Amino acid sequence: MKTFLLLTMGGLLVPFLLPAAEVTAPGARLEKLTDACKFTEGPAADAPGNVYFTDQPNDRILVWTTDQRLETFLQPCGRSNGLFFDRDGNLLACADEKNELWLIPLARRPRVLVRDFRGKLLNGPNDLWVRPDNGVYFTDPLYKRPWWKHRDPAGQQGGQHVYFLSPDRRALKPVATDLEQPNGIIGTPDGRTLYVADIHAKKTWAYTIQPDGALTDKRLFCALGSDGMTVDDAGNVYLTGPGVTVFDARGTQIQHLPVPERWTANVCFGGPRRDELFITASTALYRIRMRTRGVY
Repeated sequence: MKTFLLLTMGGLLVPFLLPAAEVTAPGARLEKLTDACKFTEGPAADAPGNVYFTDQPNDRILVWTTDQRLETFLQPCGRSNGLFFDRDGNLLACADEKNELWLIPLARRPRVLVRDFRGKLLNGPNDLWVRPDNGVYFTDPLYKRPWWKHRDPAGQQGGQHVYFLSPDRRALKPVATDLEQPNGIIGTPDGRTLYVADIHAKKTWAYTIQPDGALTDKRLFCALGSDGMTVDDAGNVYLTGPGVTVFDARGTQIQHLPVPERWTANVCFGGPRRDELFITASTALYRIRMRTRGVY
């Protein structure tokens, strides 16, 4: 939400844009929910507000329920990393074990959406976002995993790209091929803007989304990379790494949330009112009450 102050200048009332307010609720404190994991990633909330997240070294997807319980949703889970729910309520997962993209209905019977591209393995799908028509954007950086059997140090795709999977899940194509190491990714709920973090270059870019999945009008959003990302109902963008850094829609930093862990991997909104920010950081899952709300 933008706040304006009317200033008198030469007898005229001139609107002046005030700095955005902090996004955390007044008096909110960071709460550790669990630290029983090896490395947490990929939080995503279902329609009721339950938050699913991955513990990749332990090959499992966990869920923090709205009645405050920690449960195992799926194990093994293909070494899943990033997660996101599609518009039909299915959980999509970047299944890193075999460099695949999975669809996991809540009945817990996964199927593979993407096995490869042009007959060659992907580097390792990392994070994803589902646009309003169910088209899927995902990042494919190269992070060598100890469980891989292949040992191609440069990957098989000749680069680290962003891909688009069509809404019917039949056509896959690269849509951003000039990034060093794309990682975090999120789009706006109107389906018009995509944010992609190039974590190695320490930059986050904004793109205009075309109906066919193409990305145009590449522009620098901020000079900071990110592991995982989310947005809120005020248009603010949340980046992770050393804690959580929040930018308004213009790319101006408005708040930094320190997290007492070595690394903050990802973030999402959850809870029945979508006003709780869930943070996956190293071995732990954290939560903090927010003034804003999530849109996913």
